[in-house]
Amino acid sequence: MGTAKKQLHLGVFLLNTGQHMGGWRHPETMADRMLDLSFYQEFAKLAEKGRFDTILVLEQIAIGERNGKVVEERPIPTPDTVTLLSVMASATEKIGLTGTVSTTYNDPFHVAARLATLDHLSGGRAGWNMVTSQDPLIAFQFSKDAHMDHTLRYRRANEFVEVAMKFWDSWEDNALLAARSSGLYIDPDKVHDIHHSGTYFSLSGTSYIPRPVQGHPVLFQAGSSRSGLQFAAQKAEVVFTAQDNLQDAKAYYADLKGRLKRFGRRPEQLHILPGLAPMLGSTEDEAKKRMEHFNELILPEIAAKILSATVDVDLSSYPLDSPFPYWEIDPEANNSKKSRLQLLKDLAQREGLTIRQMSKHVIAAGGHHTFCGTPEQLADLMEEWLDQGACDGFNIMPSHYLRGLEEFVDHVVPILQKRGRYRKDYTGNTLRDHLGLTPPPHGLPALRQSTFI
Repeated sequence: MGTAKKQLHLGVFLLNTGQHMGGWRHPETMADRMLDLSFYQEFAKLAEKGRFDTILVLEQIAIGERNGKVVEERPIPTPDTVTLLSVMASATEKIGLTGTVSTTYNDPFHVAARLATLDHLSGGRAGWNMVTSQDPLIAFQFSKDAHMDHTLRYRRANEFVEVAMKFWDSWEDNALLAARSSGLYIDPDKVHDIHHSGTYFSLSGTSYIPRPVQGHPVLFQAGSSRSGLQFAAQKAEVVFTAQDNLQDAKAYYADLKGRLKRFGRRPEQLHILPGLAPMLGSTEDEAKKRMEHFNELILPEIAAKILSATVDVDLSSYPLDSPFPYWEIDPEANNSKKSRLQLLKDLAQREGLTIRQMSKHVIAAGGHHTFCGTPEQLADLMEEWLDQGACDGFNIMPSHYLRGLEEFVDHVVPILQKRGRYRKDYTGNTLRDHLGLTPPPHGLPALRQSTFI
């Protein structure tokens, strides 16, 4: 018997009307349904039809412009993340439901309670994408003059997650009795106060929600700076990253997996899923023409402005077809998006791209890997990355909804299933089941406080 082929893990990204910034203008896009409950139910059912491990919903809590500078490229209303996931939970049975919730502009008590509630109501399908927030505009909305320093944000995030874990573990698994005969709804001996005294949080108390079905919701993370990598190595179970070529993805994969041993973790306890933005066609030429049509939905001058805001470099004095001035990007001096800036700088330098070409790359996928071609070619690429040690799967970022997701589900998933690289049906009920992750052991309130390095 041959060795079983490694299986892909797949998430699907939900961002406004789709990943492509011009996609909302496309006639196939449901741009007028962003506040329509049925849209999110249809999205969730379609993703579950595709047997995705999870839906990953972006948290977008700042939109618009400030001082004439484009801060948010698509000022489209985005409903509350956990509310959306609850809506989608009601329309599905198996698919995971992962929400992006900031550790910088929230409180661990409330985040722990909201995610525990989602995990219970969905039967154990909740995930938490633990971000530190990168948009500087958000700080002003939370009575702050500026973002906390990048490294300190990650230190705070690490402690934030420690506190959330303590709240989840403040209930023992069998603490909820609802015993009519004894008159005890909760066993008081199995609900414990936590006492935490740290650098950023000092508190006592207990959660008002029983321990989640999965023990803890699955912990996701996105960020590739030094601080982000250390945070991922300590806490994350799934990492959403943005490498745009095979070699960089292999290097990132080896680096992050190699950091786990230091924290007593094994490589299989963390899955790495690069973002992948597909544009499909019956031929490669057709796919490229479709991409160009999407690109034309944003005027070149506007695309260049978006690029300028993305990389924090004033490009107004440069002609569109001049070389992109990658040398002006200074990732280390940036306090919000160090790793993304480094990826874009490396891409421009490596490929010798013009400003026009770079702007198309950014509006198509925000810097993630873009693909134009046939479903068979996309399946080939996904298998190659998986087998070359560049990933454990992908976070699929459709160009527009619902059509872009339909194309992937109807034309790519069957190929992956036929090749033995992807499940034909769910074999478990929880997000941890889908990902092959074991529930965390119960850490009673005396959880140790780890030190962020």
